[in-house]
Amino acid sequence: MQSLELIENWPVPTAAAAVVRADGTVAGTRGPTAHRFALASVTKPLAAYAALVAYEEGAVELDEPAGPEGSTVRHLLAHTSGLAFDEHQVMAAPGTRRLYSNAGFEVLGDHIAKATDIPFADYLRQAVLEPLGMTSTALAGGGSPAKDGVSTVDDLVRFAAEVQAPRLLDPRTVAMAMSVTHPGLKGVLPGYGHQNPNDWGLGFEIRDGKAPHWTGASSSPRTFGHFGQAGTFLWIDPDAGAACVALTDRAFGPWAVEVWPALTDAVLAEL
Repeated sequence: MQSLELIENWPVPTAAAAVVRADGTVAGTRGPTAHRFALASVTKPLAAYAALVAYEEGAVELDEPAGPEGSTVRHLLAHTSGLAFDEHQVMAAPGTRRLYSNAGFEVLGDHIAKATDIPFADYLRQAVLEPLGMTSTALAGGGSPAKDGVSTVDDLVRFAAEVQAPRLLDPRTVAMAMSVTHPGLKGVLPGYGHQNPNDWGLGFEIRDGKAPHWTGASSSPRTFGHFGQAGTFLWIDPDAGAACVALTDRAFGPWAVEVWPALTDAVLAEL
């Protein structure tokens, strides 16, 4: 895909990208797709997928208590537990605000580890990474399920193909994860300011009508995915029948706000 050539002009030391269609075929790649990058918050969709495997296995229920009083596994996945961004401090009653929370995903990881009697990094590997052949992906040092993932474009292509045509999960579970959980809640989308509403599914951010946004002007409202402060993103656009992964080694900033939407629009125009 010629559109992926745009990453060659990004102001970053290293960048790699790929597009994968809903049928699993790779439409194009660019850059060192086997290079391992820090994912930052693109770790969260992987962690969420592991949590959904735990749900389907019966290890946890989405509406069982987890986190602050009144919070559930579902609240933690949807950033509505009330926990602060990076502190284990309650800032709101569960279900009343969309407070994007690394702490919430860390509580989620601990909860699943206790429920399965398996350290979360190992559970993620056994439940998601190994079955998908994601051999270059891991939680670095067994770290935070919110932000400590490392991976490659090649591996995330496998994950994006799975989400579009699920084999590890019932497609109905994935459809639930990409649907708005606790609709109508306001909140801050990190890097892009207040959004009303600030819609999320279960571990996936949903584009809907958010503006500004890190995807493209031509992205469908049903587009979902995640971006990370390491200069990384993964989006899946069901209306386009494709997903795009882009990984870099430069921290998110104004450069990304400028170039990411242009890449997305160019990819969508070429599909």
